[in-house]
Amino acid sequence: MNILRLFLLIIVCGVSTGSVWAAEAGNDWENQKIFAINREPSHCTLMPFGSFEAAVEGQMSESQYYKSLNGMWKFNWVKKPADRPADFYKAGYDVSGWDEIAVPSNWEMEGYGTPIYTNVTYPFPANPPEIPHDNNPVGSYKTTFTVPDGWDGREVLINFDGVESAFYIWVNGRKVGYHQGSRTPVEFDITKYVKDGKNDLAVEVYRWCDGSYLEDQDFWRLSGIFRDVYLFSTPKVHVRDFFVQADLDDDYEDAEFKVTGVVRNYGSRTSDDYEVAVSLLDADGEEVESKVLDSEKVSRIAAGKEVDFELEADVDDPAKWTAETPNLYTVVITLNDESGNLVEAMSCKFGFRDIELKNGQLLVNGKAVYFKGVNRHEHDPDTGHYVSRESMIEDIKLMKQNNINAVRTCHYPDAPLWYELCDEYGLYLVAEANVESHGMGYGARSLAKDPSWKEAHLDRNIRNVETHKNHPSIITWSLGNEAGSGVNFQACTEWIHERDKTRLVQYEGARLAAYTDIYCPMYSRIQGIENYAQRYDDRPLILCEYAHAMGNSVGNFQDYWDVIEKYDRLQGGYIWDWVDQGLRKTSPDGEEFWAYGGDYGDKPNDDNFCCNGLVAPDRTPNPSLHEVKKVYQNIKVHPVDVLEGRFEVENKYMFVNTDFCEADWQLTENGKVIASGGPGTLSVEPGEKEEIEISYGKVSVKPGAEYFVKISFRLGKAKAWADKGHVLAWDQYAVPFDVPQVEFMDKALMSDLSVAQSNDVVVIGGEDFEVTISKTSGLIEAFSFGDVELIQEPLRPNFWRAPTDNDKGNRMPQRQGIWKEAGKDLKVTDFFVEADDKMVTVRANIELTETASKWQTVYTVFGSGDVIVDNQFMPGRSGLPNMPRMGMQMVMPGEFDNMKWFGKGPQETYWDRQTGAAVGVYDGTVWDNVYKYVEPQETGNKTGVRWITITNDKGIGLMAVGMDELYASAWPLTMQDLEQARHTDDLVDRGITTVNLDWRQMGVGGDNSWGARPHAQYTLPAKPYSYSFRVRPYWPGMGSEDDIARARLPYVSSVKISRGNDGMVRIESPAEDARVVYTTDGSMPERGSRVYSRPFDMAKGGTVKAAAILEGITSSVSEASFSRIVPRGRWEVVSVDSYEKGEGEPKHAIDGDRNTFWHTEWSDDKPGQPHEIVVDMKERMDMRGFTYLPRQGNTNGHIREYEFYVSDDGKSWGDPIAKGRFGKGSGRKEVKFDDAVSGRFIKLVSLSEQSGSYYTSLAELSVMPDE
Repeated sequence: MNILRLFLLIIVCGVSTGSVWAAEAGNDWENQKIFAINREPSHCTLMPFGSFEAAVEGQMSESQYYKSLNGMWKFNWVKKPADRPADFYKAGYDVSGWDEIAVPSNWEMEGYGTPIYTNVTYPFPANPPEIPHDNNPVGSYKTTFTVPDGWDGREVLINFDGVESAFYIWVNGRKVGYHQGSRTPVEFDITKYVKDGKNDLAVEVYRWCDGSYLEDQDFWRLSGIFRDVYLFSTPKVHVRDFFVQADLDDDYEDAEFKVTGVVRNYGSRTSDDYEVAVSLLDADGEEVESKVLDSEKVSRIAAGKEVDFELEADVDDPAKWTAETPNLYTVVITLNDESGNLVEAMSCKFGFRDIELKNGQLLVNGKAVYFKGVNRHEHDPDTGHYVSRESMIEDIKLMKQNNINAVRTCHYPDAPLWYELCDEYGLYLVAEANVESHGMGYGARSLAKDPSWKEAHLDRNIRNVETHKNHPSIITWSLGNEAGSGVNFQACTEWIHERDKTRLVQYEGARLAAYTDIYCPMYSRIQGIENYAQRYDDRPLILCEYAHAMGNSVGNFQDYWDVIEKYDRLQGGYIWDWVDQGLRKTSPDGEEFWAYGGDYGDKPNDDNFCCNGLVAPDRTPNPSLHEVKKVYQNIKVHPVDVLEGRFEVENKYMFVNTDFCEADWQLTENGKVIASGGPGTLSVEPGEKEEIEISYGKVSVKPGAEYFVKISFRLGKAKAWADKGHVLAWDQYAVPFDVPQVEFMDKALMSDLSVAQSNDVVVIGGEDFEVTISKTSGLIEAFSFGDVELIQEPLRPNFWRAPTDNDKGNRMPQRQGIWKEAGKDLKVTDFFVEADDKMVTVRANIELTETASKWQTVYTVFGSGDVIVDNQFMPGRSGLPNMPRMGMQMVMPGEFDNMKWFGKGPQETYWDRQTGAAVGVYDGTVWDNVYKYVEPQETGNKTGVRWITITNDKGIGLMAVGMDELYASAWPLTMQDLEQARHTDDLVDRGITTVNLDWRQMGVGGDNSWGARPHAQYTLPAKPYSYSFRVRPYWPGMGSEDDIARARLPYVSSVKISRGNDGMVRIESPAEDARVVYTTDGSMPERGSRVYSRPFDMAKGGTVKAAAILEGITSSVSEASFSRIVPRGRWEVVSVDSYEKGEGEPKHAIDGDRNTFWHTEWSDDKPGQPHEIVVDMKERMDMRGFTYLPRQGNTNGHIREYEFYVSDDGKSWGDPIAKGRFGKGSGRKEVKFDDAVSGRFIKLVSLSEQSGSYYTSLAELSVMPDE
């Protein structure tokens, strides 16, 4: 026996089995050195069969040597160990009055005790290895069994696939053993304990044990026998373990095939001679190779001992296993006696594949694969941690259908069946050990650093490897999760590297330490991973967790992959996570909802932080899964010349040709298919590109229409995981046909309008419609079509959204809360009406008193029934926070519960999550538009909306058409309902329809859910905005929505005025051929005013008024006022004492982007305080103060104590102009000087950080000019 195997046997047994009950004083379940007593050594998943043919079939449950003990067991539950029925294991103990419980199950799911959800905090006081004696429930289980006929003279073993968290076992009143470490199968040899006839089996399960300190995963804390229990039988001489391996040659074609293992003699005397044979069968059951071991090598095994064997063979060009090509062989191992009679046969599935680290990349069969992965907890909404075969297959099918190719078994080994299914269907696995001690922190208390916990760490990793080592789907072993870094993990890597040379080892907590083969950080930002790719080349970066999918999330996912695919060292990542861990619960009203932390009275709890999935608890896809499917797709269509129908198809699969798919295309005109082609087969080799050409045919373009071509790839034949025709990939592009503009409608042909005014309202009437606008609020209060009232509550400005989980995590309600009611308290400062027979213009200038901002709406009512709503927003003061939303909201009566739109869909989309949606025409009910997240929040937004109708069942309703593309949504409830509800059953139909017509809504974000904000390009700074749309009554008799939407009213939308960080003002008109005129002296622009041709300087501040003129029609006037700023376009950072390359570049401190930052070095050297940054402003400037914007989304490096200096030459600084302490928080800090100062160079010195750390960060540095 070699040293490695000797060490293995010592570790897996935990203590000597000679005196198993007196090994240590005190409780076994409070001693980190006792984790198993009388346990069998770990081995690969196996089952003896009575024939070669049965072994080939490999159905464990069909073996004559298998007996399931699943079923109903007698059960008793108590709150603490002192109350347990201590003698229940005795054969005569009466359990007739006990309840029955299903095995497998979690007892909390059966009504015993309380499910607890907590992420980091232990559910008991953290004082390892001690466990509270007054709150440690114990479950006592009893059942009976008989040993099957035919097992006489054989070994009888009992297997528990999973017990949470520690348990003792008795058979027929005799104590057999003890075990903890709940997620890996454990076996006990019960041969000497069983008898003929009925046998009593007793199992005593403890909810908590010292091992629970290593099981601090982010999931429901549940207990009991939650996986399968079964008996199996082996001959006295038995192949106890085997390891199947293959090594491909340098061309990744032929293979060296090797099987190693051990044969054990369970008998009481030295064995006779035996022969081991190994057969390799292909998918058709044909034998490929057979190798017989010399019988002398397995002869005369001493009683209770075992010997090793090793078999090797060369296999020519075997079919290779990958997630794309899950080709499996069957390995059959037989043990024959000296007469050639079969003693036992066993088998496993095996795949030929090669995993290696080469040139800083992880290669599968010689190719650098992108791991398009997810983290997956074992979770069922009804059975907790017991997951059925059907549920596993459903998960795999959904993953494969959505282009997911890899899974991390977070954060423990899964049920053995999961690995078999991943082998079969094709998924790459990161097989993680059951080690997480997050609640102990990463410092001195970390168990990873405590030598007394070394054996426990090793045991869990060793058993993970030994149990699952034969599965080709496993590409890397993960040592655990969020358990700190230390010698205990280093020891684990050393053991694994020695035991398994066919795979890599990874561990997030190691960061860049040598004992991880892969750099696998979690939640690194895009700039961070790009920084790594630019600096390191020795190993790949594969994010072990990213894109935190909590609630309405997974924004900027495409942005991640734009960078990942840019660098060879970046090879993907694993989304957190697959399934929302909600438990099905019923309200007192009989309504089902998904329960989360706290819903069972569990304390401590982490609320709904367990719900971070791409799918709901019942596996309904969450909206974000559409985005993942699109970004992860493996066939990409690139435009070459869209007008000519030329495209390039890129095959991003690594191992399969695209010819397994059928391609088709559709050309749409305003969402309606007008031409199509296919299906056809396109052959593109893995990693290659081919150009294709599409003939659109003769297209008679329609004025004002939009044309898109969409190319799709579908399964040409059914797969085990999807039906024929399932769409795997698509791309859509606008076709730039020469489309003429629609002619302006002739106003003279419109119906006449009437205008009636009172002190409070102006009422504008036309043929079959009437609009009422309030003079006191400036809002449309009523809109009727015939006798049908279309509006129930006014169309008003809205800057808020029901906070998402990410919003709550980054404190958006606190930071941006001023906008929540900003559209409610309105004060009209000017109200103007201008009318003729065919058109009425109403201008309302409104003060938003909450923010002192200005809102102007110009309503232009036409005789056609169209009302153009032209909005302009001007922030009231500097320093206002970003806005969650920029738009308008109204309430319609509840009968208008159908919506139809031309835009992106059909699922909800957001500014930073719309890659996975195609432009088209979609419809549904307003309830369909409400996606019921586990905890309700913002939902239902549609981006790129050209038009939308909200109608009743007769088709009558309201139509909105964007002058620019809108964001729009509708709900049968209020925004307050979404914000206040805790569960889906709290959402009730209010008998209303809330309609949102927005210019934009900020992105949903998703870098993480505890501080990260939407990326800067998806936010709404408090600056001037303008946008417009038209609303009108709609009924089917008017014609198609398309025709009505394309109608061009004699109107020009207002222009947009903006100023950049360089102080330059830019004016944009939605009408490209319009002439823009403007003024800067406060006067109204007229036809003779200055014509805008290029940006102009307004760094010193002022007011710009502008209008667009087209074909004699003048737009409403846009106005924007700007305060004085300091243009920083010429500024230069001339020195810093330290910076982190990539994400922490000094230039970020003055780039005008609040989401970038200068950061002192942290990844290699860690220089301490003080830190300084020096800026050359390129000209002498008079200053009255300076501003400092801390890093956004993360408090690391926020400056506490500071000094600020000014210099003329950047050399002589003198005394600080200002010094002091910044308050906490991420808002902009202003420091005013006692007296104005002048100078060209400025220097900010950080003396200390808010939390006392060594580093400094800074998002933006500027000065306040002396007025």
